[in-house]
Amino acid sequence: MQIRHASEADFQRMTEIYTYARDFMAAHGNPNQWGPTHWPPESLLFEDIQRGKSYVCTEEERVIGTFFFDFGEDIEPTYRVIEKGSWRNNDPFGVVHRLAGDGSQKGIGAFCLNFAYEQCGHLRVDTHTDNIIMQNLLTKLGFEKRGIIHVEEDAYPRYAYEK
Repeated sequence: MQIRHASEADFQRMTEIYTYARDFMAAHGNPNQWGPTHWPPESLLFEDIQRGKSYVCTEEERVIGTFFFDFGEDIEPTYRVIEKGSWRNNDPFGVVHRLAGDGSQKGIGAFCLNFAYEQCGHLRVDTHTDNIIMQNLLTKLGFEKRGIIHVEEDAYPRYAYEK
């Protein structure tokens, strides 16, 4: 597998992957994370691509996964308030959002998260409380559950993880 910046030419494939991910999550006990809001919106995906924050995971030139990655100081406003816990420190950190694979092979999520961590050495991720699959993956990769955060997109709390 390889990781590269996404381009507008990848947009259609990215939307196919997100459609697959929404269906997969709904079928595995997590229908509310992206389903009701049809998350992520196309406008956000284009913005991510234009800002150079959107990435794709490829296998033999075929896009099989996608995610958002950024790194810096205070880059995620929803992480400023964390309930029932705390972040380890206020050092610059990376963040991954909108991680999705097409289901064609195992390990896409781990490969993408490991790539992001290798870029920055301090990574934060959040996931829906019903997303048991992602929670298990994060724990397997050495992330610690740090508390609960809230996002603007919906009223569902998210577990916050850090490595």
